[in-house]
Amino acid sequence: MKHCLPVILLALLPLAASAQAQDGLVGFQTPSKNIACQFFTDDNRPALRCDIANMDTQPRRPADCDLDWGHAFEMTAKGSAGRICHGDTVMDSRLPLLAYGEVWQRGGFTCRSEQTGLTCFNAMQHGFSLSRAEQKVF
Repeated sequence: MKHCLPVILLALLPLAASAQAQDGLVGFQTPSKNIACQFFTDDNRPALRCDIANMDTQPRRPADCDLDWGHAFEMTAKGSAGRICHGDTVMDSRLPLLAYGEVWQRGGFTCRSEQTGLTCFNAMQHGFSLSRAEQKVF
């Protein structure tokens, strides 16, 4: 009977690992692999960033952005959401898939994957809806 607990814990490890990808990445990608999101905690301040690879229209870059614009969205757990000027990406093929109809939650964020796109919001109900056809910040 003493050996049952380690066996049970070992059996649960694959379940825990499925919630986050290899190398400590925390997040997911949509089944189309067009949208990927990663969760970060910098200075004890949770943030969620989602990038979309392909969009039907490209928004105009603001004059104060010398990097890429339009493909990245970010929010903090209690702050507003918006597009960000960025020089990197959170797209990573190692992220697990969030199946259509599934919900992902972490650190005050909730995201729902649908065939029509991805919607994410924080505890203050700020967030974004992303799809190839349209991107909305609310």
